[in-house]
Amino acid sequence: MKVFVTGGCGYIGSHTVVELLNHGDEVIVIDDFSNSKPDVLDKIQTICGKKPICYEGNVCDKVLLRSIFEKHDIDAAIDFAAFKAVGESVEQPLKYYQNNMNCLMTLCEIMQEYSCKNLVFSSSATVYGGVETMPIVEDSPLSTTNPYGTTKLWGEQVLQDLHHADPSWSIAILRYFNPIGAHVSGLIGESPNGIPNNIMPYICKVAMKELPQVNVFGNDYPTIDGTGVRDYIHVVDLAVGHIAALNAICNTQTIDVFNLGTGKGYSVLELIQTFAKVNNIDVPYTIVDRRPGDIAECYANTDKANRELHWKAEKGITEMCEDAYRFVKQSSSSTFGM
Repeated sequence: MKVFVTGGCGYIGSHTVVELLNHGDEVIVIDDFSNSKPDVLDKIQTICGKKPICYEGNVCDKVLLRSIFEKHDIDAAIDFAAFKAVGESVEQPLKYYQNNMNCLMTLCEIMQEYSCKNLVFSSSATVYGGVETMPIVEDSPLSTTNPYGTTKLWGEQVLQDLHHADPSWSIAILRYFNPIGAHVSGLIGESPNGIPNNIMPYICKVAMKELPQVNVFGNDYPTIDGTGVRDYIHVVDLAVGHIAALNAICNTQTIDVFNLGTGKGYSVLELIQTFAKVNNIDVPYTIVDRRPGDIAECYANTDKANRELHWKAEKGITEMCEDAYRFVKQSSSSTFGM
């Protein structure tokens, strides 16, 4: 297939592009490099022996999108074009609502113009809000606690309404849990700007002595060691899940939602201690007060994806920790694939 990937040079997007190319698909990428770097294209070529066609620009640019769809007979799209930092979304809600919603609606408008109606949408487990019954299933109650999560929930609603109005669309909505890790080559991975919001890049910066210690928010939860439990999924497993979803829904004229996780929770301390052990490195941490809104456990029920997409996460926490650190060490002098 010819697959259009928005945000295809970002963290999850770049790994998905690798899997698409290895699957034999032709890939056309658009990225404005607001949270990624063009260098990732060379890294993809090193990994795959070929690189995607890439256009620099914003998905909200209708003129650019029309020119891309005119030039390429695109069969399907995978949409990663969204800002994704929860904390930033609270501080700058208008930035998130404007970008995340407009990108999705513009993409769908142009796809509809060119009768390209196969779409995989990057959503998030943040749409489950304060659900406390574990594991989380796809029909759990939906709510959000921050503007980023709200843009994903609204995006899902836009797609539900679009499919209701035009049932010829085929749409898979993928709710990610906690992607970590990197490609085994060490060439692409997660390298956010500034102080990371997510746990694994923070652990990596502490391991590289760029930050003094990991702050663990609370150790009095009713969990195995008192720290919060989350469902961490290797980014390559997540990328493979997109190919499985695309193959499953293509031209089916359906819309469906799938959790992508491992179905297993690991505590923050388990993650830190595993990282330190497998990489033979010290990772100092300190216990601090709980953060408002955090819950004790959050992990997925992945039965639906296992059954209907014939997909299952294969990589364990050891590989997640090894691969994440390998990428950081190899890219310590330059960053890409953010």
